[in-house]
This record gives sequence, C-alpha cells and structure tokens, in this order.
Amino acid sequence: MSFPMDTRVGAYAVIVQDGAVLLSHWNPRHPTLRGAWSLPGGGMEIGEQPGQTAVREVLEETGFTVELDELLGVHSRHMDPDQRLDGRDRPFHAMRVIYRAHITGGTLTSERDGSSDEARWFPLSALPQLPLVGLVPVGLELAGLVRADPAAAGEGR
Repeated sequence: MSFPMDTRVGAYAVIVQDGAVLLSHWNPRHPTLRGAWSLPGGGMEIGEQPGQTAVREVLEETGFTVELDELLGVHSRHMDPDQRLDGRDRPFHAMRVIYRAHITGGTLTSERDGSSDEARWFPLSALPQLPLVGLVPVGLELAGLVRADPAAAGEGR
C-alpha cells in the first residue's frame, strides 16, 4: 500500500580539522522557527550522485572545496505531518547520505541567499552547548567521534 508522501535525499559531510568540526547554520527563514547548526550538505539535484551533492553543498555553504574520504552511512528520518516545519499535510521522509571529507582548497565563506547563513569551526567539546539539528550527532557518531543521543537523532534538518 502506498500513500502520498514527500521524500528528500540529501548528502552531507563530516569535516574535522585540529579537533574542530565544520558546521553550517541552517536558517529556516521563517519568523516562528529557530535555526540550528548542521553538517554542511543538502538536497540532491536531479541527475546528481550523492557524492557530487555533498561536494557541491559543502562548497556552497562553507566556501571550501573538499574530497570525500569515505561513506560513513545513510540515515533515514520520517516525520508525520504534524512534525513538518512547512505545514504540509502529508508525511515526509528524509534520506541522508553522510560522508567523511577533508578540505582541499577555498576560504571559509558563508552562503548567501541559501538555506544556511553562516559557516564556522567548532571544537568538538563545544557542541553540547550549541543548538544542533539531529543530523550532527548522527554524523559524528558514524564518524566515531561522539556517542549520539538517540532522542536527538530524529530532530531537525
């Protein structure tokens, strides 16, 4: 049995350098919603492979060119209509492909006119004090850097 549902496939990168992780600030650009820090990445465009998406999105959101080191995993998130931030009345299913990557060039630059509005390095020890989307602990756990909070794994972008 099938029913109407929205699906989004995205690709993201875990980039750690000198004990700090590179995050981008997701800005929902909605007056009643608060932003949070996320792994750089985002939705696949038609015809893209997940690795291409991760490389493109990291560049757009952070200004850095990267090379992918390995596929860390795929994380699935389902939301009922009442959990959606966009108010649509059907379920949403997000598939997130997560890679480990390293920087090969570029300069830290924040995205303009996109879904993120800032990019910044954070020491891993500072993450518990930050507003994070649930994808961050999932990605860091897949990378072997932290133990994810199961309650947070389904939250956010």
